[in-house]
Amino acid sequence: MDVPVLIAGGGPVGMILSLELAHHGVRSILIERNPTTTRHPKMDLTNGRSMELLARLGVVDILRAAGVPSGNCFDIVRVSHGLPGVGKELFRFAYPSPDEVRRMSRETNDGTLTREPPLRISQILLEPALLEVIRQNPLIDARFGWTVQSFEQDQDSVRVAISETDGTATETIECAYLAGCDGGGSNVRRGLGIKYEGDFAVGSFYMVHFRSDALDALQPDGPWWHWLSNAGGMVAQNDRDLWTLHTPVPEGMAPESVDPRALLRNWAGRDFDFEILVANPWTPHMVVAERYGEGRVWMAGDSVHQFMPTGGYGMNTGVGDAVDLGWKLAAVIHGWGGPALLRSYEEERRPIAIQNRAASRRHLDVNIAIWSASPATTDDDKAWDHMAEEIERLGNAENESWGIEHGYRYAGSPIIAPDGTPEPPFDPDSYRPTTWPGARLPHYYLEDGNALHDLLGPGFNLINCRGADTGPLEDAAAQMGLPLKIVGLHDPKVCAAMERPLLLVRPDQHVAWRGTELPADCLALLRRVTGWQSALEREIPERSHARA
Repeated sequence: MDVPVLIAGGGPVGMILSLELAHHGVRSILIERNPTTTRHPKMDLTNGRSMELLARLGVVDILRAAGVPSGNCFDIVRVSHGLPGVGKELFRFAYPSPDEVRRMSRETNDGTLTREPPLRISQILLEPALLEVIRQNPLIDARFGWTVQSFEQDQDSVRVAISETDGTATETIECAYLAGCDGGGSNVRRGLGIKYEGDFAVGSFYMVHFRSDALDALQPDGPWWHWLSNAGGMVAQNDRDLWTLHTPVPEGMAPESVDPRALLRNWAGRDFDFEILVANPWTPHMVVAERYGEGRVWMAGDSVHQFMPTGGYGMNTGVGDAVDLGWKLAAVIHGWGGPALLRSYEEERRPIAIQNRAASRRHLDVNIAIWSASPATTDDDKAWDHMAEEIERLGNAENESWGIEHGYRYAGSPIIAPDGTPEPPFDPDSYRPTTWPGARLPHYYLEDGNALHDLLGPGFNLINCRGADTGPLEDAAAQMGLPLKIVGLHDPKVCAAMERPLLLVRPDQHVAWRGTELPADCLALLRRVTGWQSALEREIPERSHARA
């Protein structure tokens, strides 16, 4: 076999999957059909949960150096029309900078925030930063300018025919697993005969990505992140010289006939110096794949879901996919992951994609409501004042849905051991810390200043707040070859927040099990959470008080 995992698609999701596999000691070949990283600014936010997951891979400092300075804000500004000084500023949703979020996290330390603040970074900057890390990793063979032509799988391996996109060379690679991270037009998904479900055309838009250092026109009063009117919105990609305008294709105009320079000037309401880098029409989709894979072939990212950019859930959902699929592939390759583990990938991640698609749709509906309420003329001050009140009333859940971003849970997952308690209420707009099995382990700082997440090892972790004898679980883990770290906690406040004195935490920081004492059969517990138990074997005997 040539390599354990072949990854088709070298965008952010494929790159992060390769780094996740390497994090667990697994080699991969990463192929990307384009000769270089993308020139298209498809995303501009890596949210707090994604940054938390990426911190495990040691790439956070590199990404922050490539992104917007950590002292800059995340303000969303809604205006009547045009750039600053042209139209009327209606309402500003002011959001703190990453530096301020870090300070708030330490001061409040209430578990509601993520270990890492979000990062404003354009995909055109994110990909080269990730590729730099990948090129230095001996477990990853990255090949740009290659694409999957076809594949066939049996119970032992996958044989993948790949070719250089210029047609100069072909090769067949035999791998244990094929991961399709090759976008909306995924050859891997087509090869499996899997279709999307959902809405395939949610409007028609035009993108103008340009370079300009005319800050006197673009940010005369300091940084903002999104500048929005009913005619579209502009994204500040780096608060320096890179910007992107997204606007509906003008009514009655064919997309191919749009003059991007005129479109940009008309939207801005004034002239300024700029250089257009990329300009093209695009059609957003709201779709999720019927299935996420089969056998030895699985998919992640845009290959299995595409959303409207409202909320920024596309790439961030893909980060969660890459981490979930990555640790499970590694577990199976290393021998401690069972036959149900890879199947659980779809069972866990597909409901999250559906949940995020619904959130993106809700945010779009709010935008439509705002656009629909816009006055017909730009000089009706009274009408615009009413519009401002309406914007404040509707709010900005698009950038405040903390339940969606880091409160998602793997409820009902076959590899989560429930504790018999009802699921806490889920609110997509707010996050309430919980260690309910399936939830993400909340972030807290300990008395010594360290973060709880930073104590976790790359495999499974048992958080032990009571100094319990963990020998039976350690013996069971050794018997299975499962990597397990015992994390002893002595911080009274954080231990109280854990809700139980013992928590088994997965490699992706989600709680797999919790209890007041270890179960009578620790091997049965580990078999459950690593995909070895069938549905008939999932009852885990609790240790009775008489035997304790």
